[in-house]
Amino acid sequence: MKRNLGIARCGLACCLCSENTTCSGCDSGECPDKDWCENRQCSVSKKLDHCYKCNEKCRKGLLGKIKPYAFTEFARRYGENYLLDCLERNEKNGVIYHQDGINGDYDDFDDLETLIKYIKTGYR
Repeated sequence: MKRNLGIARCGLACCLCSENTTCSGCDSGECPDKDWCENRQCSVSKKLDHCYKCNEKCRKGLLGKIKPYAFTEFARRYGENYLLDCLERNEKNGVIYHQDGINGDYDDFDDLETLIKYIKTGYR
């Protein structure tokens, strides 16, 4: 885990991403997705550095997917540092962020509260 990379604007865990050796992040100016990323554009327009700092609970862009939505909601409720603590602990205990391409253990959920509980505990 590269904790210093933290969480992307949309909630994805840059700190655990398998592409974090080549990706410079949302705010680097080098992001290849910066022109179409709805979450980046929206948060920049609202002068927010993360979607979890917004008062709206929207499902725009990547927030339409369970993993970034749950990570965003988790950070909104408990703070980014606690999210990072949980992700780091879970990784040490064998939870895999990217297992098959960009999918991993956090993707096999369809219920927000169940995924948030999994993030907190590392257990299904």
